[in-house]
Order: sequence, then C-alpha cells, then structure tokens
Amino acid sequence: MKFIGIIPARYASTRFPGKPLADMAGKPMIQRVYEQVVGSVDKVCVATDDERIEAAVRAFGGNVVMTSDRHRSGTDRCFEAYQKVGEGFDIVINIQGDEPFIHPEQIETIKACFTDDTVQIATLVKPFAPNADFEQDLFNPNSPKVVVNRKGEAMYFSRSIIPYVRGKQYTEWLANQTFYKHIGMYAYRADVLAEITTLPQSPLELAESLEQLRWLENGYKIKVGITTQETIGIDTPEDLAKAVKRLTVGN
Repeated sequence: MKFIGIIPARYASTRFPGKPLADMAGKPMIQRVYEQVVGSVDKVCVATDDERIEAAVRAFGGNVVMTSDRHRSGTDRCFEAYQKVGEGFDIVINIQGDEPFIHPEQIETIKACFTDDTVQIATLVKPFAPNADFEQDLFNPNSPKVVVNRKGEAMYFSRSIIPYVRGKQYTEWLANQTFYKHIGMYAYRADVLAEITTLPQSPLELAESLEQLRWLENGYKIKVGITTQETIGIDTPEDLAKAVKRLTVGN
C-alpha cells in the first residue's frame, strides 16, 4: 500500500488567525508539522486556500497544493488535494496542521490499521492517565472522548465524558474505567474518502460539532489505533507560547 499524508492548512481562524505561519523557534508551525511527518509516508503535501501559506511551504521546500476556500472541513480539503496530487496512493492520512509534536510512531500506528483489508477509516486514541486532571482533561469539551468496542472500533465520540461511571465519585472514575482521548488524525481508503465527502451533515455531527459522527451515523466503521505518546494541539496564542517553551527546553 502507498500512503500520502495531507496537511490541511487555512489562514482564517476565529481564535488564532494565521496559525499555520506562527513562528515556532525560527520555523513556521506548518513546517514543524511537515517535518514530523515526512519520513513516515510515501509523500507529504500541504493543502491550503491561502497564498501566504503556499509561499511559506515552497520556501522550505515542501509540497503544497491550492484548494478551494469553500471547504467546511479538513476532510473535504484533503479530498480535493488527493484528486489533484494523490494518483497512485491507496491510503490518505489527514494530519492536523496544528499538531507540531505529532510522533512518527503515531503515523506508523495508524498505517498499521490497514493491514486488515476490511478497515475503511482509522484514527488514534490515547488513554487518559490515571492521574489526569478532570477539569483540564476529561471535562474539557475541546478534547473529544471516545468509546471503543472489543474489535478496536470507535462506538461513539463526544465532547462530554463517556462513559458515565454509575455509583462512583468522579475522583474514582479513572481508577475504575479506561477513558480514551481522541487524537485528531484520520486515515481513509481513497474510495471511502470519496464517499464520505458526499454525505450531508448528520444530526449527531451538528449536535457535537464532530464530523466523524457523520460517518458513524451512515454506517462506516472507524478502526482505532492506540498510542501512548502525548501530542499538543495549538488552538490559541497561549497554546503557542507553551509549545515554543517546550521546544526551547527540549533543545
């Protein structure tokens, strides 16, 4: 199988305009993400609707393709990019452009899901640590949670805590149940990606604002790979400051 990694990147953002170009210790964020991925797939490409991002990617020697500014999701942008540059690739990996600490091992984990020929879509989850902070982690609606079945498939995603542990205090939940945090990376077989981008938004998707619920509601299966590595998504300038500090300390 041949894998292409596509990084959707748009300039407009309500909480953090221009985020892909934000400086991270001398490199734009989009370059940090690109460099984390480039050795793990057969090809990497940034998909954007902004000429400033296109210019930045070309400046560091990366592959980039211009896409429509009308896409409602990164999945839709990935599909347009795949149509333009993905000929000959079997699996498309949608990599978040605000995850500069994504691990190559996580790319390998999601790729491994497709050794099973029946897998349509794959994603990653990470178990919450037993000492996780309820307020900052499990109660955080910006960190979706996942329930997984015995076949390693996602049953449901939610911004709420799932499952509810009846008869226990919150402080006892992590000791009595494994909770999974969703890591927002997806991989799709090319034909499945073509199908899911034609689906209308679904009631659960609209309720939770999570597009993967559209796929579940329409009967698609989402295989789950489990990772132990932590990633840091950057949603705000405050998140960026913490990420830059991590880079500086790490260097």
